[in-house]
Amino acid sequence: MQDVLIIGGGVIGMMTAWQLAEAGCSVTLVERRRCGEEASWAGGGIVSPLYPWRYSEPVSSLSRYAEHEYPQLAARLFEETGIDPEYRQKGLLYLRVDDGDRAFDWARRLGKPLEAVGADFIYAKEPWLAEGIESGLWMPTLGSIRNPRLCQALRARLMALPGVTLEEGLTVEGVCLEKGRVTGVETSRGRLAAGQVVLCGGAWSGVLLDRLGVALPVHPVKGQMMLFRTPPMAEGRQLLERVVLADGRYLIPRGDGRVLIGSTLEEADFDKTPTGDARESLRQSALAMLPALADCAIEHHWAGLRPAAPDGIPFIGELPKTRGLFVNAGHYRNGLVLAPAASRLVVDMMLRRPPLIDPAPYAPSVMPKTPLNPCN
Repeated sequence: MQDVLIIGGGVIGMMTAWQLAEAGCSVTLVERRRCGEEASWAGGGIVSPLYPWRYSEPVSSLSRYAEHEYPQLAARLFEETGIDPEYRQKGLLYLRVDDGDRAFDWARRLGKPLEAVGADFIYAKEPWLAEGIESGLWMPTLGSIRNPRLCQALRARLMALPGVTLEEGLTVEGVCLEKGRVTGVETSRGRLAAGQVVLCGGAWSGVLLDRLGVALPVHPVKGQMMLFRTPPMAEGRQLLERVVLADGRYLIPRGDGRVLIGSTLEEADFDKTPTGDARESLRQSALAMLPALADCAIEHHWAGLRPAAPDGIPFIGELPKTRGLFVNAGHYRNGLVLAPAASRLVVDMMLRRPPLIDPAPYAPSVMPKTPLNPCN
């Protein structure tokens, strides 16, 4: 039985722990707060890149696998924990798309259902959208998941597994190395030994590796979002029932009728403070798509930090010259989207199984800054 330590209790860290435990590994997951309270909680939950035809093949490969896995993953978590992650596959309406030819080329190549639709179709699906919409694109297979509940379900599943130990409220201060091999981590409460370590620290991954003298090009990008509480509508409908995307902003309906609007893109280092300017910008974007939200209460406004990497391609794999130290970070806006695939890929590599997806495009590209500084 292998002993594995995972740094970071977001969706990717928790899915990695789940898969390793089911493969017979002894797993310790270390999270500085409570599992699922950072970017995994703060996102929207669309189970696809926003405009999937604009992404490179490495991201698309992970996305295709994950999109296929999410329905059964959500159903299994509901059955095993009693917590419903609320996977909904009700499609997405794209409004004001300026590269439709590229979108249809992508859809034909991958066999994805995508169609051009007119006003009658759009308002039959979503009657309370703003007036004047004449056309759009419709992707009927797109799904969404309620990510805070997904996090709750994953945490509950891990707590029920005998091979998993959750260490929450614990800060990792360094990674311990001996002769080029990882031996554990140094934490705020002492050293934890491990034969393998997986860094799933999101936007903070580069900070921790910097302490090892390794530069991993992952940095935080702030995103702010809001949630509206909506009233019941006629005939048992919700004010919004499908994801709607326009001009880079999206509305996501929840099963209880709430509607989420997202999101901003801000370079603000590690500042997660919600701002008044962003609140008003999000509100105006929401009203431009769904005017009835003007009469709905804003229930919550928050910010999270996305882990951005060059070209939007995450780093997944073992760090060069550091045996047993793996990284799974840099998923930018698609951490939740890619989580089932990204966690499966790193687990395949750790267990020396034939990888389901070619790992080459995700190989960590790091630059030594100073000699590695192992724990003493």
